[in-house]
Order: sequence, then C-alpha cells, then structure tokens
Amino acid sequence: MESLFEFLQSFLSPERKALFDKLILERTQHMQVVLEDLYQPHNISAVLRSSDCFGVHKVHIIEKKHPFAVKKKVSLGSSKWLDIQRYHGENATLDCIRTLKQQGVRIVATTPHIRDQYIRNFDISTPFALVFGTEIDGISQEVMEEADEFVKIPMHGFTESFNISVAAAISLYDLSQRLRESDINWRLRPEEEHEILLQWTKNSIKGVEGIIQRYYEREV
Repeated sequence: MESLFEFLQSFLSPERKALFDKLILERTQHMQVVLEDLYQPHNISAVLRSSDCFGVHKVHIIEKKHPFAVKKKVSLGSSKWLDIQRYHGENATLDCIRTLKQQGVRIVATTPHIRDQYIRNFDISTPFALVFGTEIDGISQEVMEEADEFVKIPMHGFTESFNISVAAAISLYDLSQRLRESDINWRLRPEEEHEILLQWTKNSIKGVEGIIQRYYEREV
C-alpha cells in the first residue's frame, strides 16, 4: 500500500523533492533556540530566519506577556520550515525549560554571568538550547536559576550588548560551523528526517487537507 508520504510526494516537482533531500541532511536538533517573551515581531522573525538558514530546526517560543507574532517580510516564510514549540502563561518559562531538560537538552543562557564563557569555548558535544531574553531586560531570573551554563559574545566597543537578532545570528553561525567541522553526531535520526520531510511536503501543497482526506478515502 502506498504510504501517505509517498502519495503526497507525487504532488511535488522533482526539483522540490531534490531540494528537500539535500536540506534535510543539513538539519539539526542537536542545537535548539529558545526565545523568552520577545515583543518585537521583527526580532522574532529575524531569529527564525537565521535558525532556518543555519539548519536549526527547533525553536521554542515562550509567551508570557507578549504573544508570538511574525513579520513575513523579515522571516521570508522561514517559520513554515521550522518546528516551533509555543509555551503560554505564567509558568511558560519553567514549562519550556523542564520539557527540554527531560529530553536531555542543556539550557544555555546567552548573558554575561559569573560562570559565563565565550561562545567559541562552549562545549557543543551534547545537545543544548540557547536561550535569548527580552530586548530590554534580557533573560528572566527563572532562566538564570535554571540554566546549566552561560555564554557571551566577545565585544570590544562602548555598547553593552548586541541587538537580540544580531546576537542570535552570530551565535548560531559560530556554533553551527563548529558542529559541522566536528565529529559530533549532530544530524537527525532517520525517523526525525521522515517526520520533517512529511511536514515540509504538506506545507508545500495547496489544499493539502483535502488531498489527505482523499488519500484515506481511497485506502478504505
């Protein structure tokens, strides 16, 4: 019996299928991104775009005071290619952190701290999630208390910090390059590849829900 994945793939052009097959090999969940209560849509959108460009597949959005919003002109549709996990409410930060820790993912806060280290020296051997805080206040006290490690970007000017989207882009570039140059097994497992390819395929087909319904009706 033809699988749903095979059925949906028949609606894609050979060029699109070849692109998916190429890009899935560059995707990783070894490194993930957490955005804590960002309120400027263009910053969120820029981080999503950088995540996609550097092959980071999972982005966690913590929404306490500020709802998740994307500027399409900035993100350029990158959100449809990512796995975006959203956490709402007063306990959103802890819910996100505990979910990641249960999955064996280290929580890495991007902020100067007494135990911090430069991002170039950070140990990337086991899975980790970079946490970026709000545009004005940075990461919350909850993140400070729950973080496993702290990293910072070297700066040599008068300004105290980078814009959040710039900090994310610099961090993801440095760490993704190091991962790809290492012997670390940072790539997706076969079952993860299949799940993501299926979702990408669905996202590429107009009226996909009706097509899926016809598939199941055909198989009855």
